[in-house]
Amino acid sequence: MVELDLRFAQQAVPEAEWRQLQPFVSDIHRRLHAGEVPGADFLGWLHLPSRTLADGIQPLLDAAAAIQEQADALVVVGIGGSYLGARAALEWCLPEYFNQLPRSVRGGPEVYFAGNHLSAPGLQDLLRVLEGKRVCLNVISKSGTTTEPAVAFRVLRTWLEERVGAQEARRRIWVTTDASRGALRRFAEAEGLRTFVIPDDVGGRYSVLTPVGLLPLAAAGVSIQDLLEGAHDAEEALATDRLEDNPAYRYAAVRNALHRKGKAIELLAFYEPALRSFAEWWKQLFGESEGKDLKGLFPASAAYTTDLHSLGQFVQEGARNLFETVITVDRAGEPLSLPSISGVEDGLEYIAGRDLSWVGDQARIATQLAHADGGVPNLRIGVKDRSARSVGELFYFFELACAASGLLLGVNPFNQPGVEAYKQNMFALLGKPGYEEARAALRERLGEG
Repeated sequence: MVELDLRFAQQAVPEAEWRQLQPFVSDIHRRLHAGEVPGADFLGWLHLPSRTLADGIQPLLDAAAAIQEQADALVVVGIGGSYLGARAALEWCLPEYFNQLPRSVRGGPEVYFAGNHLSAPGLQDLLRVLEGKRVCLNVISKSGTTTEPAVAFRVLRTWLEERVGAQEARRRIWVTTDASRGALRRFAEAEGLRTFVIPDDVGGRYSVLTPVGLLPLAAAGVSIQDLLEGAHDAEEALATDRLEDNPAYRYAAVRNALHRKGKAIELLAFYEPALRSFAEWWKQLFGESEGKDLKGLFPASAAYTTDLHSLGQFVQEGARNLFETVITVDRAGEPLSLPSISGVEDGLEYIAGRDLSWVGDQARIATQLAHADGGVPNLRIGVKDRSARSVGELFYFFELACAASGLLLGVNPFNQPGVEAYKQNMFALLGKPGYEEARAALRERLGEG
């Protein structure tokens, strides 16, 4: 199970302090499971692992097998929660250079992600990589009208039809969308495309354990059975309200206590490059859930030891408005020892023969000690390996912790009203029908009237 180590945060938040939050956490636990919290219509994630395992995953496995047979490359089209979870789990479970490995080693198609930006060069670069390959698309959107994925899907669909024809293109497009509503649902039904459903009671940033994440992961060869079983293990283990027995609630309580003491930034630090996209998923989860009503910790991330050579000085001696949460993996990969080489004056011979994982772990402990001494409390969240089961546990751990943390903060952790602000301005500036007055007002503000 996920481990929470508070050794390097005890001075900032003594045990007696986080234990005082027990009555509030117990009330939150009761209301979560009774559906009596703000945003209760989006609590489907709470028992999603057990529900999905009970319903069965064979349709997803069948679709994944079809994609593996059809495609040299799978392009996942989505933004935010529609791609971050899948990308996080894929990079966690598979080798860093997965797409560059031979097909016989990969066992599945290359996997690319599109629709998460509006960069023309970025999309053109992807099209160049796809040229000459058999390509399948998995477009993911509840509405089908979110600008970034809609733009990418239009470009990719046109590109695909020009190469294989409209009929064959329809065989290569998989849609994950709302059960009955939205432009993408209507398009899929009109074109006869194969579809999977995003449950109505699961919001985007909590959707990695739905077909949103499960279909692309299964197609890439990740065991979604193991992923779901890991999440189910966490669902069962974290079903208690007791802080001493529930590390997710304990993490929520400690970060809340640190926030009340003036910490404004939580820096998620990791030492394995494979966790980079996981950090991006975590940032959306906490940023969208807590950042409202002028409240919330700002979620940031750092890739150590790389970023110790750029951000390390600030963390050690800069403004004391942050704390760190460090993710560790006990067995991150195969052993790799440092060779012994005589006559080379690089100062490393004293650790020759040592496994690099041990070297990295000593660097991590040294950094935690230094940062704690410098006034930066740091928590450690550990899992045993880079398996699908472990990342499934971690997904559920953070989802539950985020829900509890938002409710402790006094916000609705399941909505994101502020996300629409930039979209309204963008629609107006792009000249979308119905936004004429807003466009005129914005152009005047910009001195373009």
